[in-house]
Amino acid sequence: MKKKFKILIIILGVFLLLFGIASILIGIYAPKIVEQQIQQNLKVKASLGKIGLSLPLTVTIEKLEVGDLAKVKSISFTPNLLALLGGKIVLHGLTVMEPVINLEQSADGKINLPVMEQKGKAPEVFLTSLKVENARITFTDKKVAGGCQIIVDKLNVSIAKVALPITSLATNFNISAQLLSQSQEPSGEILFSGWLDYPSKDMDGKLEVKDLQVTNFAPYYGNFISNRKLLSAKLNLESTFKAVNNALNIVSDLNLSHLIYENAESQQPELDLAKNALDLFTDAQGNLHLVFNIDTQLDNPSLSPDKLQSIILKAAMKNLSNQSPEQIVDKVNNMIEKFKGYGKELKDIFGK
Repeated sequence: MKKKFKILIIILGVFLLLFGIASILIGIYAPKIVEQQIQQNLKVKASLGKIGLSLPLTVTIEKLEVGDLAKVKSISFTPNLLALLGGKIVLHGLTVMEPVINLEQSADGKINLPVMEQKGKAPEVFLTSLKVENARITFTDKKVAGGCQIIVDKLNVSIAKVALPITSLATNFNISAQLLSQSQEPSGEILFSGWLDYPSKDMDGKLEVKDLQVTNFAPYYGNFISNRKLLSAKLNLESTFKAVNNALNIVSDLNLSHLIYENAESQQPELDLAKNALDLFTDAQGNLHLVFNIDTQLDNPSLSPDKLQSIILKAAMKNLSNQSPEQIVDKVNNMIEKFKGYGKELKDIFGK
């Protein structure tokens, strides 16, 4: 028994010695090798503070910078050595701390993401879990008229395979973020959580958007939701995502409130009923509440602008049932006077 214990102590001592030597060598040589590999493959300048190795075989990379594209406080993970022998890269517990990413789309539609040079077949990479803490992403879009900047702050991501049952391929996910305006003011909050089994094309998730200042996205929606220019509007949205055998159903409850318009008298209404859904179907307080349903596919979610307009208009019509007959009559009379070219179309719609 004593002999076996001594052998165990010797094996443990040899392992710790080799581990210590490996830690020292990695700390000395690995940073320069990683920097060179990034610069050669991505053609951008790269630097990092240090690379450390700790038990149980956890690799930590600190102060990584990739050109003007990204800065990361630290990255840590545990590689699966058995998988490496099979030519695959399997990483356990990949954690990215405080990354700062700057994306930019030029006027001709090119995004400043470096393209990796492909030399031979790249090894397969598998993640058993991913955690991103306190990330910040700034997207500057110079392609849209007047330019636009979207800032995602305090982004936290947690993705991991479900623990039970062991045979399940489903993955739990939890994502939260805060949106900022170009002046760095809070502009909304996004929460998205649930589970996804992509091989089986099944999903159950919930998306929440809270107090989103939609006018920050004006270059993208234009006059899609209203022909009148919005100076301020808050969006609150709850959507449930349920998919079975690739059939994805999205049920959304949308509330648009605190609407402030530019002087309406200086604007001429466009004869597009769907684009004037806000003007037609807001309640007495000027708010819009829509509940609508979207059917699509999980592996290829798509929705044409025409179909989306039809869904919005249908939901807006349903919303009228919550208003008093007096309100509806006053609104219809007012809108018919304002949109004389709509007379027949409005009568047909409200007649139904």
